[in-house]
Amino acid sequence: MVIGRSSRLTHFLEWRDYKIVFKRYASLYFVAGIEKEDNELIVLDVIHHFVEILDKYFGNVCELDLIFNFHQAYFILEEIIIGGFIMESNKKQVLKMVQHNDAIMDEAFFKDEGQSKSADESNKKK
Repeated sequence: MVIGRSSRLTHFLEWRDYKIVFKRYASLYFVAGIEKEDNELIVLDVIHHFVEILDKYFGNVCELDLIFNFHQAYFILEEIIIGGFIMESNKKQVLKMVQHNDAIMDEAFFKDEGQSKSADESNKKK
């Protein structure tokens, strides 16, 4: 429904009791389903905001970035939107939180990696 539309048409579709808002960036389509009462233009702006943050985080985001790092894309989206409400509109603050999360994950990974190596060495000694 979205992919087959001409680029000259609007970025909004009505489907049952909902509206579908979408925007294409290069080869990526970002699609949001909203209620009829919600403002489509705000949703387009949130999509654009999300893509700008993805670009800064990944450095020109592409399909493979989202496929192999989908958990990071979800984390970024959850920093922006929680429960259907925009929680953080400051791009620098979102990136700061994502980088902080990356540091925690790296620390936990290397801590676990060190523990598994020491466990392997102790098993070899037995």
